[in-house]
Amino acid sequence: MPESRCFPLVPVRGDRMHAGVHDHRGKWRAVVVRWGVVLAIILAGGWYMTGMPGNSWSGPVPSLSTEEQLIHDNLKRHVAELAGRIGERNVWHPGALAAAAGYIRKTLEDAGYTVSVQPFASRGQTVNNLEAVLPGHAAADEIIVAGAHYDSIAGTPGANDNASGVAALLEIARLLAGTELPRSVRFVAFANEEPPFFYGDEMGSNVYAARSRQRGEQIKAMLALETIGYYTDQPASQQYPFPFRFFYPDTGNFIGFVGNLPSRRLVREAIGAFRATTAFPSEGVAAPGWIMGVHWSDHWAFWQAGYPAIMVTDTALFRYPHYHLSTDTPEKLDYTGLARVTAGLADVVAALASP
Repeated sequence: MPESRCFPLVPVRGDRMHAGVHDHRGKWRAVVVRWGVVLAIILAGGWYMTGMPGNSWSGPVPSLSTEEQLIHDNLKRHVAELAGRIGERNVWHPGALAAAAGYIRKTLEDAGYTVSVQPFASRGQTVNNLEAVLPGHAAADEIIVAGAHYDSIAGTPGANDNASGVAALLEIARLLAGTELPRSVRFVAFANEEPPFFYGDEMGSNVYAARSRQRGEQIKAMLALETIGYYTDQPASQQYPFPFRFFYPDTGNFIGFVGNLPSRRLVREAIGAFRATTAFPSEGVAAPGWIMGVHWSDHWAFWQAGYPAIMVTDTALFRYPHYHLSTDTPEKLDYTGLARVTAGLADVVAALASP
C-alpha cells in the first residue's frame, strides 16, 4: 500500500465565519453578564441603604389634634423667641447666645427638669451645652440622647437652622416629662455647631460626645434634630446629592432620617417607630458617612466617639431656599408640619428608650 499522508484539518471559509460569530456572541455574553452583576450589586446596595420598614404616609394629612395644636403653638412661640426676639446667636453675638441658652434652660426647668449647664471655652469666651435628664428605671445606665444645636451661623437669625430643632427638642422634653421609661433620656442643647466650629474641638456636640466616651457612658442612640421646619407640596422642590435622586421623591413634603452605615439599625428603628404612629411622610437612608449631607450635624460628633447616631432633618439646603441666609426667619416655617413631626419624634424617643 502506498504510504499514508496526514493533512492538517483546515476549516473552509464558512467554518471560519461560524467560529467568528460564536466568538463575537461569547464576548457580548460576557459583557452582559458583567454589567448584570454590576447592576445587581448597585441595586442591592441601593436597597441596603434605602430599604426601610413600614410605609411612608401618603394622601391627605389629618388635621391637628388638640394636643398637636398645643405643640404647634408652643413651637411657634419657641421659634419666635429664638429667631425673632433674640435673633442671630453665636460667639460673635455672645449676649444673644447667652439669652438663647437662658431661654432653653428656663423652658426645660418649667417642664420639671433640672438643667445641667456644661461650660467650655471658645474663642476666648465661655459657651455652654445644656442638659436635662429623664432618668430611666429598668436600665438607667443605658442612654438615649436627643440633641439640637442652638447657635446660628453668622448673618442669619436661624429660624429653621436651627431654632426649629431646638423648639422640637423642648417640646419632646415637655411631652415626655414624668414618663417612666426603661432607659434614661438626655435632652441636650449644643453650642457651636455652625462653621467655623464644625468638625473642631470647640464644637459643642464634639465636646459632649468625647466626654461621654471618656466616662464610658452607654449611649445607645443619638438623634440630632436639624432644620426640621420646612415642608412643601410643590413638585420638583426636593433635591439630593448623587445618587439619591433615583430612590426618593422630588417633592419636599417629608421628614428624613439619615445615618451612616454603622447606624443603619438605628435609622430603621427610628423611622419604623415614626411610621407606626405618625401620619406624615417620611424617608430614611443609611449611607456611607462621607457622602455629601449625610454627616452635616451633631450626630457626626457621636460617630467620632463610636456611638450610633442619626440626623432627623427636612434636608436643609436640598429643599429650603433660605438656608444660611438672612431670610431664614420665623414666618418661613410650616408649624403644622413641624408639630406633626415633633409629636412623632416624641414617640420615637420613647420607643428607643423602651427596648
